[in-house]
Amino acid sequence: MSRIVARDLGARPTAFAVADLLRDHLPDLDVLTPHEREGSPGGYVSHVLHAEDRFSICGVVWRPGQETPVHDHVSWCTFGILSGIEDEILYRDMGDHLIEIGRAANHPGEVSGFAPPGDIHKVRNTSDEVGVSLHVYGADVARLGSSVRRVYDLPVR
Repeated sequence: MSRIVARDLGARPTAFAVADLLRDHLPDLDVLTPHEREGSPGGYVSHVLHAEDRFSICGVVWRPGQETPVHDHVSWCTFGILSGIEDEILYRDMGDHLIEIGRAANHPGEVSGFAPPGDIHKVRNTSDEVGVSLHVYGADVARLGSSVRRVYDLPVR
C-alpha cells in the first residue's frame, strides 16, 4: 500500500489501485483479536490497525442492525468485507436535501473503493452476524480521530 500511495495517482485512481491490492490480499477475521471482533452494543467500532501520514488501515466492527449516520469522508477509501453484509445507500447533496443515487449490498470477500466528491453514504449491517470490514483511508485517522468529514442532517427526497 505504501508504494501505491507514494505514486500520487490522485484520489480515485489510488482508491481503485488499493482496492485491487486488497482484493488479492484480503485478510481473514484474525486481523482483529476475538475481543475486538465482539463490537460494542453502543454502535459500530473502528479499530486503527496501522496509521501514517498518507494512509490508515482500520478494522470496523458492526453488530447486527448497527449503522452509520449519512456522512462523507476526508479522503479516498477502500474497504473489504470480512463478515456480515454491509448495506450501503449512496446520496447526492442537492443543497437543501439529499437524493438517493444508489444502493449496494456488500458481502464477504467483496472489495470496493471511492473518493470525494460523491462519497456521501450510509452503511448498515443487515446480517444476523457481527460484521467486520477492513477500511483503508488516504489520511492519518489516528491523528484526525475519524475518517468522517461531515455528517448530513438533510431530508432525503
